[in-house]
Amino acid sequence: MPDPGAGAPPLLVIAGSTATGKTGLSLALARALRDGGVPAEIISADSRQVFRGLDIGTAKVPAADRADVRHHGLDLVEPDEPFSVAHFVRHANDALRGIAERGSIAILVGGTGLYLRAVARGLDADALPADRDTRAAVEGMLAREGLGAAVARLHRLAPKRAARTDLSNPRRVARALEIAELAGDAPLPPPRGYPGPVRWLGLHVHAAQHREWIANRARAQFDAGLVEEARSLRERFDPGLAAFSAIGYHEAWALLDGKIDREAAIERDAARNVAFARRQATWFRAEREIEWLDATEDPLPATLAAARGLAGAAGDQADEP
Repeated sequence: MPDPGAGAPPLLVIAGSTATGKTGLSLALARALRDGGVPAEIISADSRQVFRGLDIGTAKVPAADRADVRHHGLDLVEPDEPFSVAHFVRHANDALRGIAERGSIAILVGGTGLYLRAVARGLDADALPADRDTRAAVEGMLAREGLGAAVARLHRLAPKRAARTDLSNPRRVARALEIAELAGDAPLPPPRGYPGPVRWLGLHVHAAQHREWIANRARAQFDAGLVEEARSLRERFDPGLAAFSAIGYHEAWALLDGKIDREAAIERDAARNVAFARRQATWFRAEREIEWLDATEDPLPATLAAARGLAGAAGDQADEP
């Protein structure tokens, strides 16, 4: 294992689109490593699971599993608190230092590509331009003129950045437009690299099977109480908050308000997730060095071998004079 003071434990990244089985695989992997005498901890890289109370709708790891396997990156802020990639990087780096001190492997798992890239490739998120007044102006424009106007302005100011942005996500558009207002279409800061052993794995599912998995998950979330969770959140928070761009909440609210029936809400939830999965897949195609595994063919053995290889590489580094 690496020098505990280095703060860079072996890092295994598990990437992929929504509903490809990443969470279940990460838990199975952590338990298998532990059974083999290699401790492991999980860092969730999901931009919606950082919000407290968004549990069913974000497919957050249940409390019982978190009690069994140490997790990071969950329940960090309230839905009405700001949270950016820079916040996530600071949290993840703190977690990584603790993981290194405990002699564990880190499993970074999730579908938020920018979070994965920022940690595993060493993106200096703090170097991205930021200005409170500019951000306030951008958010005011979004409120007054809508997402379409903000997207159009982003295309005018920074077409390359627009092409890399999830243009259906108001929070992502607002941040991209803030950067564009301050720095035009300048590229992101170059990655500095992860200072320890790192390996990227990805889960993929063929399209027809993936659509079925997404539909099954949408129905299961409604069966598990998504509507009640959405009702409770709307009673406590502004439903226009960026946190609630997580798919499922607006569908549940539409059901509560009598605008659609339950089946239509589930179908709309699934359709939006299918489109979201396509956008995620486009992002991950741009990531280099991802080894893709078929999620339908038990990816645990290959993932376990990769993790053990990282642990061995870290041990070799630690033994070097």
